[in-house]
Formats: sequence, C-alpha cells, structure tokens
Amino acid sequence: MTLLFLQAVDTAHKLLDTASRAGQPGPIPDQELRFGDLLIKGGWVMVPIGILAVLGLVIFFERYFTIRKASKNESNLMIQVRSSIMTGNLESAIAICRNSNTPLGRMLQKGLLRIGRPIKDIEGAIENVGKLEVSKLEKNIGILGIVAGIAPMFGFLGTIAGVIKIFYDISKTDNISMGVISGGLYVKMVTSAAGLFVGIIAYVGYHILNMMVDKIILRLETDAIEFIDLLEEPSK
Repeated sequence: MTLLFLQAVDTAHKLLDTASRAGQPGPIPDQELRFGDLLIKGGWVMVPIGILAVLGLVIFFERYFTIRKASKNESNLMIQVRSSIMTGNLESAIAICRNSNTPLGRMLQKGLLRIGRPIKDIEGAIENVGKLEVSKLEKNIGILGIVAGIAPMFGFLGTIAGVIKIFYDISKTDNISMGVISGGLYVKMVTSAAGLFVGIIAYVGYHILNMMVDKIILRLETDAIEFIDLLEEPSK
C-alpha cells in the first residue's frame, strides 16, 4: 500500500514538472532589424522624403561639377590677355577670351569690347557680366537649402501622424500594453530619422556649394581689378 502511494506521488510530481516546463515561455527568436523593412514601415511620408533625397543629390552633384569646372585656374588666360593688350592686339585678346568659354573669359571679353570708352563704363560692363555669371553658378542651390529645411519637417510630420494613430487605436481597443505602444512608435520614429538624415546631408551640401561659389567670386573680383589696372597702365 505504501509502495503504491509513493509511486502515485512520484507520478504526480513528474506531471507537475512537465506542466510547469510546458507553461514556461520558450526562447525569444532573434529578429533581425532590416533597414529596407524599416523604410517600408515608415509609411507614405517616406515617399516625399525619398523624392527630396534624390532631388538634393541630383542638384548637389550637378552644381558641384559645374562650379568645379568654373573654378579652374585662369592665370594662363590673364597672361595671354595681358600680352595681347601690351602689344596692342585687341582682336587676339578678344579671341582668346571667347575661346576660353569661362566666366572670367566672358567678363574680360566684355571689357575688351568696351575699350575706348570711359573706364567707369568698362568697370560697369565687367561687373554686370560678373553678376550674370555668379547667378548662373548659384542656379538651383537655393532649392538645396529648401530641401535641408523641409525634409526634417516631413519626418516629424510622419512621426506625429503615427503617434496619433497609435493612441487612436488604443482608444478603440483599450489595449495599452507597452508592446503595442513601443512596437508602433519605433516604426514611426523612422520617418524622423530619415528626414533628419536627408536634411543634414542637404544642409552640408548647400554650404559646400556656397563656399565654392564665394571662392570663385573672390577670384573673379581680383582678376577684374587686375584687368582694369592693366587698361589704366598706358595712361599713367
């Protein structure tokens, strides 16, 4: 009798142990956080942010190579123009400037075509051409600044819209578990991160291009002053 009781107790212990093991949660499977999946989960706001990113990159590289081409050293051009003017060969100087096809060449060409007029008229003509050349270099750079400003705003808009939806769903289901809140919130924060990333890149690119243009403006002004001094030399 005692033996049967002990066997029953042992069997009960084994059943309880098996049940307790079955009730324990298993190991949480590792879930890899994929960048592409996050972008997709970001929602519709990721579309305008993506468009702004592509637009910013296109403008930056197009302007970068254009400005870089215009910023090449023109010391040889100035030497050739000076040599032609000193020998009195204005037609050669004009042809040299025309063939250079650069902002400085177009400025000097306009000044050479005004030779014979008062020096103030020549300075004014060179200055007007210089302004046109600078405006060409600055074309679309302002759009890059706009991208830097509104991309983060789109990101914040997406996050706020996502948070509103989360709390709306909670109000309908009365499910305020941390998993529901954090699970939806981390996805919606993707839009803020994407918007800030695009905005930072556009902001940096905007100022890089502006610094390149400023260097060109300084060099053009220096070369223009040298050209005017060259024209005034015979009258000294």
